Amino acid sequence: MKVFEVIQDIFQPFMDGEKRPLNVMEVSNLWFFLLGTETTMRSEEIAINLAQDPELVQILKDVREDVHIPIRDELKEFLMKEGVPFPQSTPEKPFGDYKSIPEGAKLNDEEMANLMSYNLAMGVANAAKGLTESIRADVGLIFSKIILKKTTAGLTVKQYLDKHEWLRIPPYYKS
Repeated sequence: MKVFEVIQDIFQPFMDGEKRPLNVMEVSNLWFFLLGTETTMRSEEIAINLAQDPELVQILKDVREDVHIPIRDELKEFLMKEGVPFPQSTPEKPFGDYKSIPEGAKLNDEEMANLMSYNLAMGVANAAKGLTESIRADVGLIFSKIILKKTTAGLTVKQYLDKHEWLRIPPYYKS
């Protein structure tokens, strides 16, 4: 994606030279973002098992594979290089056919799609916080890429929600 190259080009001049140590805000934001990514992936794994609509299943798989796994891997690699221990995570959920769970005991497709949309939006907000609180350019670059990935995925989910008339729209303002 050329947008990633543009972002890289913007940050590159600031990444030359000696790097300062990570400050406590940068470590905290990166650490909590990794924890949130892992937790979000657990909910996506459950949703993949429960979703009825094949299109929703594919969106869930795409977001997991194209957004959250790369984010998780980049954060882990970066934190490892910086000597920051990882947050404790829960194990991945096994994939299978769990559609026989009664309706009242699981989220339906509308609820899962809206939860995914909310998680992506909160991820953008938290990444923006991490970006604004970062001093080091390499940390800013990581959070900028996260914002772009999650915003792009969020647009796909929003179109899906709108198509199914599940998009939550606040009341319109009338003057």
